[in-house]
Amino acid sequence: MTKSPSTCGRAILPAPDALHPLASRDGDPVFAEAWQAQGLALADCLVRAGVFSADDWAQSLGAAVREQADTTEGYYLAVLSALERLLDDGPLTSDQIKERRDAWARAYEATPHGMPVELENAP
Repeated sequence: MTKSPSTCGRAILPAPDALHPLASRDGDPVFAEAWQAQGLALADCLVRAGVFSADDWAQSLGAAVREQADTTEGYYLAVLSALERLLDDGPLTSDQIKERRDAWARAYEATPHGMPVELENAP
């Protein structure tokens, strides 16, 4: 393990969350399923890409959370619902979304097993 910066000549170890950012304090995974992490990662990427603002994301997620059951599963379903709403109202038409989805499907089918799927590989 690499050492973190030191203070007064003593090494400071990173907090457990920094060592295992996807593990909760009790060691269990934060996400029960990969799609839960992927949904939040997608939202983060879309905000960073400027597809929608962080404020729009927060408002959409807040509204969706209020509509779901007060459970962990309900929260992640709200994440999906908020993403769907923002993308439905977003800059892409349904034809553009279908075109991109089809391109990814072609790229997936053209990619040899074990290799990364890249959109550029779509025939």
